[in-house]
Amino acid sequence: MELIDQHTKKIMEGCKERALNAGLRFQTESLEYIVTNRDLLELSPKLMIPTLYDYWVHDVEVLKEKGRYELYPGNPYETVINTRPAISFYNDNNPDWLNVLIFYHVLAHIDFFQNNLYFRHTWDYDFTGQALSDKRLIAKLRSEKGRWVDYVIEFARGIDNLVGYHDELSRLNRPAVTELSKRLDFYFDVFLQSIKKVKIHDYIKEIEKYNDCVNKEGKRAEKAFFSDVRRKYPEFDAIFKKSLKEKPEHKIDPIQYLIEHSDFLKKDENEWMRSVMEVVRNTSVFFQPQIRTKIMNEGWASYWHEKLFLQDDRIKGHEVDFARAHAGVASLPRVGLNPYALGMHLFYYIEEVADKGKYSIEFKRLLNADKREKFDAETGQGQDFIFKVREDFCDFLFVNTFVDQDFVTRNKLFVTGRRMNQAKMVWQFYVKSRKAEDYRKMLLDTLYHPPHIEIDPEKGKNNTLYLVHRFEEKPLVKEFIANTMMGIEYLWGGPVQMETSEVVPTSPPKEETKEPEIKWQRVLYSMENRKLSKRNI
Repeated sequence: MELIDQHTKKIMEGCKERALNAGLRFQTESLEYIVTNRDLLELSPKLMIPTLYDYWVHDVEVLKEKGRYELYPGNPYETVINTRPAISFYNDNNPDWLNVLIFYHVLAHIDFFQNNLYFRHTWDYDFTGQALSDKRLIAKLRSEKGRWVDYVIEFARGIDNLVGYHDELSRLNRPAVTELSKRLDFYFDVFLQSIKKVKIHDYIKEIEKYNDCVNKEGKRAEKAFFSDVRRKYPEFDAIFKKSLKEKPEHKIDPIQYLIEHSDFLKKDENEWMRSVMEVVRNTSVFFQPQIRTKIMNEGWASYWHEKLFLQDDRIKGHEVDFARAHAGVASLPRVGLNPYALGMHLFYYIEEVADKGKYSIEFKRLLNADKREKFDAETGQGQDFIFKVREDFCDFLFVNTFVDQDFVTRNKLFVTGRRMNQAKMVWQFYVKSRKAEDYRKMLLDTLYHPPHIEIDPEKGKNNTLYLVHRFEEKPLVKEFIANTMMGIEYLWGGPVQMETSEVVPTSPPKEETKEPEIKWQRVLYSMENRKLSKRNI
């Protein structure tokens, strides 16, 4: 692995200049490395972070990828990691024209990393430097504690998908709280609703009264509003001051709870385990946004590499080569999902619709199909609109908001079904639906959605850790439950119970066309002395 040569670096700097002129925003310092396929195979299990801590699963993945590469050899174009400065890796045999294409793709990724609000918690530090520090810590502990370090890593990684990622974001993105805004939140969220329990129309009147104060008084609105509140509710100030003395509720995820409350981990001889668990948790939180923005991130990069590459004078003579390479990345498959293509086509669609002003109230009020089809306000705001989408959305919001019937129809998208051909004993695929709601549901079902598991201290008795799975009609994977709960039991130092829901067997429907009815039963898993039991609740 080595830095790119000066000739290739000059190409990259030219791409940066054109990308910045087109409206992308990113830190101009970056590092680019030339790597072999062997390097990429060894870096992939570490998520391309060279300084990530060592773990035996990484070695297993390397061996597996080497075997796969021998059967299906190929050259990946690039990969980029979200660090400060941004680091990207390139294959060692790319021609100049291909590097131009790839550099635009990488720069769009960097723009996404450094501007999308779901990456907000990664903006303030260099993760590769932090990872190196963590790696040295774990190496030192491994020399002292031996294999027990790997046990703790494995047990912590068993629940590292349950980290409180959104709680981290909420603390960072929440605006600074002033004394007045605290009072305002308490008045509308707690005092009126929970203490006074006012009727809905009275609650709305209070909101309207506050809005009138804002329009009339400006910066003095809150003071003027609360002077009237004190006349109506003289007890409000005393209740509010009492609420400030109470410790605010701070949600913590299962790993944090174990670190803070496990008597086993508080023992002097086990203190080191908490450091290892912190490393695992922080690494998981860092990578959460990349899992949750795959379609957007790859779509944004594909949109910009096509747009900027076609305007670049350095592609002359390589238009056909570009078309061949781009088609492999940005073509929509008939069956399956290509996040690059889906995201790119959706960004183009959003830009066109915003240019025509079809996200306006005026358009939404139109009922005539012919007028809706011909509507064009010529706003010229499409580009600004997709930049705003890039900043504020994740994959769930992106798909749920913008995948509509027009988009599905235009791109000839559909949901496939599968049925057994009894005569030939083969599976047949068929077009099950062309409706936007069905296609959207299919996409949403493919997105990353970890289970929501909380800890209920009130139900935990006799040093038992009680977990509650907030069920969303997605059952836990049964084969993982035993090992995961055994790891939690070890870190907790006592029995562990988990409440979840599972499918209850039902008789098949009499009519083949009807979907089978699904019934759910609440069950309780218990892990004690490394033995798992289950009972219905």
